[in-house]
Amino acid sequence: MPRRPQSQNCLDMDNRTRISEFVLLGLSEQPQKQQVFLGLSFSLYLIGGLGNLLTILAIVSDPHLHSPMYFFLSNLSLLDICFTSTTVPSMLASHLCGRTTMSSSACLAQMYFFITFGGADSILLSVMAYDRYMAICSPLHYVTVMSFLRCALLVAVPWTSANLISMVHTLLMTRLSFCTNRIPHFFCDLNALIKLSCSDTQVNEMLVLVLGGSVVLIPFVCIIASYTPIAMAVWKVPSAWGKWKAFSTCSSHLCVVSLFYGTIIGVYFNPVSTHTTQRDLLATVMYTLVAPMLNPFIYSLRNRELKGALWKLLSGNRFANFL
Repeated sequence: MPRRPQSQNCLDMDNRTRISEFVLLGLSEQPQKQQVFLGLSFSLYLIGGLGNLLTILAIVSDPHLHSPMYFFLSNLSLLDICFTSTTVPSMLASHLCGRTTMSSSACLAQMYFFITFGGADSILLSVMAYDRYMAICSPLHYVTVMSFLRCALLVAVPWTSANLISMVHTLLMTRLSFCTNRIPHFFCDLNALIKLSCSDTQVNEMLVLVLGGSVVLIPFVCIIASYTPIAMAVWKVPSAWGKWKAFSTCSSHLCVVSLFYGTIIGVYFNPVSTHTTQRDLLATVMYTLVAPMLNPFIYSLRNRELKGALWKLLSGNRFANFL
């Protein structure tokens, strides 16, 4: 029996696996658990969104908080709102409308913005560590070095870098063909789509590690490099009260860094073949919903100035003026 040319086989495969829409299986295939998870996701999204929005309004409304540290914090809150808004609203809308499908173009768009906001979040955390380093280790030069222009440039770097990295992943994803259109996830996750592909995904997997390293590991190393001299400077403070006061300005940031990077490294920095659906879902929920929800509470509860600004915002007429 004559063999068909290889090019013909590839053509048939492309025609057979071209997919116009994906089916998102959600957080669980069991309807009762799905209802519970959806309610929990909505609650976390609502609490996190309100907390981050109040943080932004408090910083904008209080002139005493118009400093580099709070400028970066307001940008982090904005990124957290955008980050969670790429996944949760579409998941809730799909459930309410009884439609679990998503077009391939919408899926790629969701993946693009998810990587963009997540990557920018990661890089911004290293910028905030640098800000703390300058404030504690070089207080006399802090105001000069951290000028408004410098702060604006430091915020522009995460947004620009994350968009470029996300564009590379999205363009490479368009060349893949898929064995099935059923995604065992509640959004179009990069790893989940790679696992569904029938094509050679070595380049995609390699770039997940390489570009992921540039957007996660490099900022993480920069954070360690910033906090090492901070720890040495705090250690030299003679009084215990002085040490606690110096460390308290960094403790909130350290809590957020640990929560964010711990879950992301667990999901994206292992070979795709070693991932399990349940573990990936749990870790993804942690850094897409739990971490952004906790961030405003971690900062406000451990920061007297921000706590005071929030109290003024909620108890005075400023909140009514914003609305």
